[in-house]
Amino acid sequence: MKLRFPIIGLILISILTCAQDKNPTNTKNTHEVVVSDLNIPWGFTFLPDGSMLITEKAGQLIQFKDGKKTEISGLPKIYVRGQGGLMDVTLHPDYKNNSLVYFSYASSDGEGDGGNTTIASAKFKNQTLTDWKVLYKAEPNSRRGQHFGSRLQFDKDGYLYFSIGDRGNRDENPQDITKDCGKIYRINADGSIPNSNPFYEDSNAKKAIYSFGHRNPQGMTIHPKTGKIWTHEHGPKGGDEINIIKAGKNYGWPVISYGVNYSGTKFTDITEKEGMEQPLHYWDPSIAPSGMAFINSDKYGDWKENLLVGSLKFQYLDMCTLKDGKVIKEERLLDGIGRVRSIEQGPDGYIYVGVENLGIVKLLRK
Repeated sequence: MKLRFPIIGLILISILTCAQDKNPTNTKNTHEVVVSDLNIPWGFTFLPDGSMLITEKAGQLIQFKDGKKTEISGLPKIYVRGQGGLMDVTLHPDYKNNSLVYFSYASSDGEGDGGNTTIASAKFKNQTLTDWKVLYKAEPNSRRGQHFGSRLQFDKDGYLYFSIGDRGNRDENPQDITKDCGKIYRINADGSIPNSNPFYEDSNAKKAIYSFGHRNPQGMTIHPKTGKIWTHEHGPKGGDEINIIKAGKNYGWPVISYGVNYSGTKFTDITEKEGMEQPLHYWDPSIAPSGMAFINSDKYGDWKENLLVGSLKFQYLDMCTLKDGKVIKEERLLDGIGRVRSIEQGPDGYIYVGVENLGIVKLLRK
């Protein structure tokens, strides 16, 4: 009986140790705070004049210019609940000529109580948004507070990709192409749907769907060389994934997964199945990823072409070294800085990182 508590203690230590992230810390980096005093900078983008547009999840759009923050007018009513609010922001590829800015946000418009993820565009001029146009609205609304997605990314052909999470309805939405949520979508810049989309000819499908079987993708970027769309998504307990998105493919959630329920129980016994895509990489334990960008400049030496992913859970910037289509090494940058929410490479070639309750910082290599 005397051994009982030491044994229990060893078991608890083992469990806690297994839950810790094992990625080594790279100390050859530091940061400079560029925009201070932000709460949850969910997304940000750079304007041609070098200023930034920054979304605060609570429903504010901020322009940071010449060292000053100005709140922008013209937003619609934002549905703020749980993980939902004002989310991503990006510019039209021809922004210099058309002044169009694109947003993802949660809206209560439409069918049902609650809200759901919405994609819209507006013209930005004189610190005001005008000509607001809803391009896509996920239906129906839900009062659940989780898994809204939602990142935005234009590809090299001018198509707009966006992600919408499964909204907590894992057993219905992700595997059903007649339903929204748990999907990656592709539309034209004006909101119309390309007739080359994989389910365009399916009379019952949501025609904007590009891929399905996703949980909650909060990272999306374009590979600077291949032009392919890369995403990452939250797993449950374990099983966060990096995926390269292919037209019409099924990414498996929740039929296959490398994760388990938060309680530790299983919801599936398989990690692979014919007709379902395997992730390029997965994390166990989960790092709770948010934000995603490739290093595509010469500012960081041999870090060029590495992939950066923010960790909300462990509060660092995960640098993934890639080789032959695999992640061969991971390192912690900005270790302990705070919950990393968003990542962008600026026009100056430096990486900028949105950190909750801090602001936006510039990554510097020592």
